[in-house]
Amino acid sequence: MTHRILIVDDDLHIREVIRVALRKAGMTVNEAKDGREALTRFEADRPDLIILDIGMPELDGLDVCREVRKTSDVPILFLSARDDEIDRVLGLEIGGDDYVTKPFSPRELVARVNVILRRMARGPDAKEAAALFQGRLSVDPEQHVAEFAGTPLRLTAIEFGILRTFLTRPTVVFSREQIMNAAYQLNIQVSDRTIDSHIRNIRAKLSAANCDNVIETIHGVGFKLGRCEPQT
Repeated sequence: MTHRILIVDDDLHIREVIRVALRKAGMTVNEAKDGREALTRFEADRPDLIILDIGMPELDGLDVCREVRKTSDVPILFLSARDDEIDRVLGLEIGGDDYVTKPFSPRELVARVNVILRRMARGPDAKEAAALFQGRLSVDPEQHVAEFAGTPLRLTAIEFGILRTFLTRPTVVFSREQIMNAAYQLNIQVSDRTIDSHIRNIRAKLSAANCDNVIETIHGVGFKLGRCEPQT
């Protein structure tokens, strides 16, 4: 299967570097030079993943992400010229799946893209063949569907992977490192703040579905799955 990737960046050289790297990896590439063109290309092409620069004319990457998330859970990997934690955390909180700072290694970028796509498309292993349940929360790894009390949850690929990890061992307290290793692959390192952002996103989406106790913080250790029951 050939994956379709949309590259959105106002820098022609950056788009060319990414285009060459992705095509070498066997992917099909479309491009947009600003936020408005990105939304038009997204509607027309329906890519499997978007590589999205944050700092652009017309609409910036954060605004594009907000618009895309109104109708789609397509994976989004953010690019930024600044190693700015505010941008990184905000990008993840509004629905991004990963974040890469410029300048970047094209090989690392392709590796991160492959991790996200593999997490979206891979078949379940033997332990994940059946749906997983805790209280009113259910995750079906094979169909990539998560629900709480019958309400579908719109999770990004990384968020889905984290929630599935908790459900496979619902009594275990997971450290941030363990969560990172489960959600990311290929020894890609992310900060504790990034993991915390994903956890915060999951909690917010469950809270919107009337559940405030899905993930408990164990101070000094990590996180564990909660009761996953509706609020009373």
